[in-house]
Amino acid sequence: MAAERGNLAGVQHILLVLSGKGGVGKSTISTELALALQRAGKKVGILDVDLCGPSIPRMLKVQGKGVHQCDSGWVPVFVDQDKSISLMSIGFLLEKPDDAVVWRGPKKNALIKQFISDVTWGELDFLIVDTPPGTSDEHISTVESLRPYMPLGAVLVTTPQAVSVGDVRRELTFCKKTGIRVIGIIENMSGFVCPHCLECTNIFSKGGGEELARHAEVPFLGCVPLDPQLAQWLEEGRDFLQEFPKSSAFPALAHIAQQILDRTSTQSLGVFLRQDS
Repeated sequence: MAAERGNLAGVQHILLVLSGKGGVGKSTISTELALALQRAGKKVGILDVDLCGPSIPRMLKVQGKGVHQCDSGWVPVFVDQDKSISLMSIGFLLEKPDDAVVWRGPKKNALIKQFISDVTWGELDFLIVDTPPGTSDEHISTVESLRPYMPLGAVLVTTPQAVSVGDVRRELTFCKKTGIRVIGIIENMSGFVCPHCLECTNIFSKGGGEELARHAEVPFLGCVPLDPQLAQWLEEGRDFLQEFPKSSAFPALAHIAQQILDRTSTQSLGVFLRQDS
């Protein structure tokens, strides 16, 4: 089995992050979730297959880094000195950071398949796959390429507004049609925490993601508030790894990460009991 898995042989769990529309903070959630899992002692990789909007390298201050080749394929970029977070993104393959990826579907799909098969991740507890918004052929290529490796499932990101929730409802249908288990729904930008008085104001309403999860009968993982300080730190180019634990969003992401860890522990126990019987 390990030989068939190739470069993903050392990856314990694969988690997709999906959204029905752009602008809901999916890449930010992917990055924050990776950092929360790292803070829980896990070794995490991030595969950025949002080919037209590769923003994660900038968030993690590794834009401009180069991807090296080894005998087994591409070596991902390590974000920290301990090599506990690694990242692969098309952002590392562009000659200039402002270059647009003007590709037709087949070329995009070929690169996605190459990312999945040719990146030497080594030993990872989690591989988080940050996907583009929507339900395009790029998503189908990602899901079909990952299917042999039995992904843990998908986390769906929405904002509280009805328009965003409606788009995520279509993403739920996509998961059902493609056989991807839904780990749960995250409601992002759920309230604005004032940096001065710490009062939370619901700018975009509240509760849409939780209501959708209840109707769809899938887990609701939690609400993540808007944090203006976090946005400011990113704009100033400060170290996301160091600043994120100070964010008002961190407790929410830590709670979400713990729920995912609990799910993997339960799944592993179930496999052990089936083998034992």
